[in-house]
Order: sequence, then structure tokens, then C-alpha cells
Amino acid sequence: MTTLDLEKQKQAKEYARIKRRFWFVDQALNFAYLGAWLAAGWSLALRTWLGDSISNQWLLLPVFVLIFGGIYALITLPIGYYTGFVLPHRFGQSNQLLKDWLIDELKGLVIILPIGLLLLELLYLALYAAGSLWWLWAAIGLLVFQVLMVNLAPILIMPIFNKFIPLGQEHAELAERLMNLAKKANTKVQGVFKFDMSKRTKAANAALTGLGNTRRIVLGDTLINEFSLDEIETVLAHELGHHVHKDIPLLIGFGTLTTALGLYLASLAMDSAVAFFGFSSVSDVAALPALMLILSIYGILTMPLENSFSRWRENLADDYALASTGKKEAFATAFVRLANQNLGEIDPEKWVVWLFYSHPPLNERIAKAQNWK
Repeated sequence: MTTLDLEKQKQAKEYARIKRRFWFVDQALNFAYLGAWLAAGWSLALRTWLGDSISNQWLLLPVFVLIFGGIYALITLPIGYYTGFVLPHRFGQSNQLLKDWLIDELKGLVIILPIGLLLLELLYLALYAAGSLWWLWAAIGLLVFQVLMVNLAPILIMPIFNKFIPLGQEHAELAERLMNLAKKANTKVQGVFKFDMSKRTKAANAALTGLGNTRRIVLGDTLINEFSLDEIETVLAHELGHHVHKDIPLLIGFGTLTTALGLYLASLAMDSAVAFFGFSSVSDVAALPALMLILSIYGILTMPLENSFSRWRENLADDYALASTGKKEAFATAFVRLANQNLGEIDPEKWVVWLFYSHPPLNERIAKAQNWK
């Protein structure tokens, strides 16, 4: 019988507490940095200085962003290093060498930088061409981008960081069970794949990724090595519950609505920001820090709402997993094992759940399984 490791729970609480503190520090730095660029006039000064030598507005934008964003990246680099490398090693969660962590960071930068710059160019195209309706076109563009990423990430981006291989004969029973679960959920998948999660972490995870022809079941090798077949089956049944309940389009739709609202409110606030800070227009590249500040405030204010919506859908997926497998003991022990292995805080404070948790806390999920009829 898998039991909760009380010593690891002490570590889990401390680990979670430290990560929360750094989240608040990171947010404070973000607001202070954006506010300083606006209050001190650095944004206008940089745009004026660059404008003396760069007349093309589409070239001016990426150069401005690389300088503005590059300085912030250097300021926050120590926090990223501590929370991404030092802290996981301190709590025994990471297997990475420093060089491997740096390689991952560089890979992420190589992927994110061109995509981010392209999205910004498209945003400014909307700002120039769509007038007061720029927020609507930006929301539509982000929706298209998100759908593309959900579809293409499993075959274009995820393999850059991990090696995905189909389950072999040694895991034939597991693969058969999971494919039968997918068939029962009326979900077409391209196969069951194992990926080398252990090269980075001791934590375990599984997912149903992609859309249509790219949909596949992926299991971390840490999950396969440490969990029983029944436990893995209940974890994957939860992921299939999202498909049955159409959570992917629902979450994308909900996210699009909240994003569109945020962009609309930002469009109203930006009119005041333009007048107050002396920008030439909303499409002035110097106004970018103001737009980022407004959207950052909106993001924090709506974070509890988005997390609450997500917890609701996760609860329904848990219900599906329990009903479809009938293995409530395996479901409960799977989440106890996850608490031990992933250093998951089992009973976080209510305000922590309200603000940060996109999933129900582990104690609620375990209790649900134990009391399931």
C-alpha cells in the first residue's frame, strides 16, 4: 500500500513556499521595470535614439524589443537560474547538469525569440491597420496561433527537448490498456509514446497531446518506472476525460474570451497612456511597456478566475477517470505517489489554491477517490 511520506510533505511545503515567494519577487520586478521605463522616459528616449538610424518601422520594433527585453532578461537571469536549477537540485527534484540546463534555456530562447518577434510584428500590424479594432484582430490572431501550437507542438517543438519512442514489447500490456481506454473514450490517437523525462527530473507525468493526426499519448519514463499499471491507467483516464468533455476547445475558447476582454480594456487604457506619457499613438513602439504593464495587471487580476475555471474542468476529468476505470484505490494511490515523487503539497492553504492552483489540491483528489461510490 502506498502511503504519504510525511517527511517529504515537510519538504513539499517548504519547496512550494519558496517558489511562491520568488513568484511575487518576479512580479514586483516586472512591474518596477515597466514602470521605470515609462516614468523615467527611457522608452521614448530609446525610440528616438533608434529612430535616428532606423527609418523602417518594422525593423525598429524588433531592435527596440531586443534591447528592452534583453536588459530585463539579464536582470531576471539570477532568479531564473535559482528557481530553475538551484532550487530543484536543493530539493532533490532535478537530474540535470548545469550544461544541460543551459542548453535547454538556449533551445527555448531560439524557439521563443523568433516566434515572439513575429507575433509582435503582427500585433503592430493590427495596431497600424485596424484602428480602434486592433484588440479584436489581435485576439483572433492569438486564437489561430494557439490552435496551431496545440496541433504542431507534439511533432515540431516537444521532440527538440525530449526523445519520444513508441512503447516496446516490454510495455505491450500497458500500451494495449491505454489504447483500449482511448477507444472507449472515442479518441483516435496515433500511439502510446514514452519520453525521457528522467534526464531532467525525478517527477512523473503523462499527457494526451496534439489534435487530429498529431494526437498521441505520452508517458514520462519516470511514471512508467515507478507506477503500477492500474495507477498509470487512472492517470491517463483523467487525461482522456478532458477529450470526452471537450475541454481543449472549451479552454481555448474561454482563454480567447478572457484575452479578448483584456485586449479591449487595454485598448481603452492605452488611449489615456498615450496622452499621459506623450506617445505619438497607440502604435508607437515606445508605448509597448505601457501595453505590457496594463496586460500584466489584467493577467494577475483574472488569474484566480482562470484557475477556478480550470479546477472545475479538472474535477470533471477526475470524475470520468474514476467512473470509466472503476479503480478508485489505484486512483488514490497514484496521487499519493505523485505527492511523494513530485514533492506535491497535499494540503495547501485556501488562498494559495484560489490564486495559484489550476488543479484541485491533492488531498481533495485523493479523498474523492477514497469516497467514490
